[in-house]
Parts: sequence; structure tokens; C-alpha cells
Amino acid sequence: QVQFVESGGGLVQPGGSLRLSCVASGLRFSVYYMRWYRQAPGKERELVAGISAGGENTVYTDSVRGRFAISRDNARNMIFLQMNDLKPEDTALYYCMPAPPRGDWGQGTQVTVSP
Repeated sequence: QVQFVESGGGLVQPGGSLRLSCVASGLRFSVYYMRWYRQAPGKERELVAGISAGGENTVYTDSVRGRFAISRDNARNMIFLQMNDLKPEDTALYYCMPAPPRGDWGQGTQVTVSP
């Protein structure tokens, strides 16, 4: 059974930082391209960042490039999202998912950026 458990979210002031984690189980993690997504209230889920299976290549949506950094630890079946200089518009529920998608979405981790 494929599962994803996200953690590390919280309430932070604008300009602050958070580090999100996602641990995957039930799949051969090291061969999958992995992505972080987010969904804000009343909005569609959007792709935030992606990382290749070996971690060599990363991509980011324009709104987070230069502020967020995606990384992975294949030995622990985990990916991470270091988020710096957070803005109120980064407020959302954050999820991880491989590409191509496997299993169901996890519960996500809530990030709230507010003064």
C-alpha cells in the first residue's frame, strides 16, 4: 500500500522559514521523480517543485524559485522542502506525490504565513 506522510508545517510570520518533510512507503522510492504540491483554500492544487530520482535535477514554479529548495534522501524514502522568505500567499496545505502519481494523496501539512 502506497502512503505519503507530510509534516513540518506550522504558523510563521512573513519572512520566516519552514522545512517540510514527506516520507513515502509502499513503493520503490528511489526510482521515482517526486513533487511537492500545495492547495490554498478555494484554489486548485498547484505544483510547487520537483526533483529527479537521483536528486540531480530540480524545478520550481516561478512564484517560489529562489526561496524554496527541494531535496531528497533516498536511503530514508524522504523528500524535503526548505521554504525561506515565506509570504502570505504561500499559505496552503502542502502535499508530496511521485510522477507518475501513485496511491492516494496524504493528509498534507498546513503552512500558514501571517503576521
